[in-house]
Amino acid sequence: MVFDLIVLGGGPAGIVAATTAAGLGKNVALVDNHHELGGAGANTGTVPSKTLRETALALSGMRSRNLHGVDLSLRREATVSDFLRHERNVKAGLNLSLAQRMETNQTTVFDGTGTFEDPHTIRVCLKPDSDPKEVRIAGEHILIATGSSPLHPPDIPFGLPEVYDSDSILELDRLPGTLGVLGAGVIGSEYACTFAALGSKVHLIDGREVLLSFLDSEVSRALTMVMERNGIVFHWKEHAQCSGCVPGTEEAGKVALQLSSGERLVVDAVLVAAGRKSNIDALNLEAAGITPAERGLIRVDEHFRTTVPHIYAAGDVIGFPALASTSMDQGRRVILHTFGLESPGRGSSLLPTGVYTIPEVSMIGETEESLRRANVDYVVGRGSYGASARGRIIGDLDGFLKLLFRSDDMKLLGVHAMGEQATELVHVGLMVMLAGGSADIFEEACFNIPTLGALYKVAALDALTAAAAKVISRPS
Repeated sequence: MVFDLIVLGGGPAGIVAATTAAGLGKNVALVDNHHELGGAGANTGTVPSKTLRETALALSGMRSRNLHGVDLSLRREATVSDFLRHERNVKAGLNLSLAQRMETNQTTVFDGTGTFEDPHTIRVCLKPDSDPKEVRIAGEHILIATGSSPLHPPDIPFGLPEVYDSDSILELDRLPGTLGVLGAGVIGSEYACTFAALGSKVHLIDGREVLLSFLDSEVSRALTMVMERNGIVFHWKEHAQCSGCVPGTEEAGKVALQLSSGERLVVDAVLVAAGRKSNIDALNLEAAGITPAERGLIRVDEHFRTTVPHIYAAGDVIGFPALASTSMDQGRRVILHTFGLESPGRGSSLLPTGVYTIPEVSMIGETEESLRRANVDYVVGRGSYGASARGRIIGDLDGFLKLLFRSDDMKLLGVHAMGEQATELVHVGLMVMLAGGSADIFEEACFNIPTLGALYKVAALDALTAAAAKVISRPS
């Protein structure tokens, strides 16, 4: 069988690439070795973890705690089955939607593992109950979008039933009273917040000394403070050795964490969030003429081509930023370039980041630290959730919006938000930045009241006032 395009991997990048190519009338095959389409985005990462977060917020009553006289907490009565039911329903619905999309676009889906036999030929080992057991398909163009998996450090005993990674944590059978999280990156921080919301005592252990250092430092500090107030205990500049506790003792069935400082923690479960590695083991990239980099990352050019011109790669398998949103955009751009349509390469460098901690944080563009490094004079404008009607209505008094403007022309350079709906709020600033807008846009705009969006006007006016008073931040 010969196809115009073979897509290896049914995650965000692969799905968008396949449907875009099919929409152009191309003959497309998609190879995926999971029972459900959607990759980590739909099945083990983006959608499930965020659904669990929303469930935790609902069951714990956290959103109601600052509303006077309202207590909706169900935490004491909630079971693990209650906790996971919504996540499973959301995932099932999304899987069905993706399968129907493939059928509607007449994309041939092979349920199995694809391996290169040569740069144009893929051998697909189908599922054990299939007949035939394998098929060979050829493609004029091939996209590698096989995603990534949790990294398993060799010194962590993953054979213990109480030790989880970010995939297997979705299979837990009980809510741990105490949880140790190894790694305070995005995944570790998000799950730490989710379990803390449900009442687990969470210890977050990391070898660094600040939380999510890519954030603006003001946002990082504010998020750390709120997470600590929500009961999360940080252990900075620490490394942990993990072992099962001695059977027959009162610690049996638990995990011991020996920290590099000498402190010993005993927890009910451990989540290891030590990064991810590209899923390339089954691909036989050598037969395709491709040599992977560290952690299996595949190098690509500005059009997402590998060193073999007709073979492309997109999504987690090429590394940063490894977000569902950016992977989908990469998949679309691959197809535009592959079939000779005009494409501006990688597209805009303005990539929003959303972290689904409790509270959410989101950003786009420059931070104060990056502007100082670039020797750019800037003005800061802030709008507080607590000073807005909407923020008080929803009971979020900690949230804030922070805008960074270039001082000489007040052009918007960075947007930072922490609080309820921060990952939605940031998009207003994204569109203004894409248009090259300045503080004047927000000054002229009329926002609905009460809304969080109106904070843009508050923050912009704050910045204009600071600029008029010449309160300008200059690199030291």
